[in-house]
Amino acid sequence: MKARDVMTHCVVTVAPEAPIGEAIARMISHQVSGMPVVDAEGRLVGIVSEADFLRRQELHTEAPRRRWLEMLLGPGSPAEEYSRSHGLTVAQVMSREVIHVTPDTSLTDIVALMDEHSIKRVPVVEEGRVAGIVTRADLMSAVAAALGERKPLTDADAAVREKVVREMKKQTWCPMHGIDVIVRGGVVTLKGTIFDERQRRALHVLVENTPGAKSIRDSLVLIDPNTGVAVERNGAATRS
Repeated sequence: MKARDVMTHCVVTVAPEAPIGEAIARMISHQVSGMPVVDAEGRLVGIVSEADFLRRQELHTEAPRRRWLEMLLGPGSPAEEYSRSHGLTVAQVMSREVIHVTPDTSLTDIVALMDEHSIKRVPVVEEGRVAGIVTRADLMSAVAAALGERKPLTDADAAVREKVVREMKKQTWCPMHGIDVIVRGGVVTLKGTIFDERQRRALHVLVENTPGAKSIRDSLVLIDPNTGVAVERNGAATRS
């Protein structure tokens, strides 16, 4: 498996000039522990995480002065620590050296990078722009999905899937090559990409009208055909 198979497409990002209060609020509201920092063109310029807010002057938790380290490495290290603990914009506290991968990077290599660098998330960059992110949670979800797929497919589920796929093939509006249909216990999971929100609604209607289908699990990602940017369900672009 590769990064593109498990990555989160709708990435929560922040601009380097944003106040740190905005970054913290965004992390809390979206329940993420870290975010890529992108410029106006969507290019990756850094990453900010919870760890960047542990040593703060507001909490009186700044790193203690280590004169021996300053003598060994020069004044640059304590200067950087001061910027991180007192900085008021994302650019002043973020990590600038970001470990990132491409959509074709294998999960083996991603896990190795996470282990080697003790990181919890890896941005996925394509053509210079952030296309997604792989987190430990994404890897856990992939494991859970793999375990679920090992369960034998019942005749009833196979029949439901066959009916859904057969009906999808009849529809000229349905992007067959971009959608995967998984049925377990009568629950129909739709994975893949669509290019118009109306396709999502039509697919829901199609599944709801399929005998034996109990419910729908929607994992479809909407791509803006003009920009190639993934769009969140609320209509906001993933680049922010």
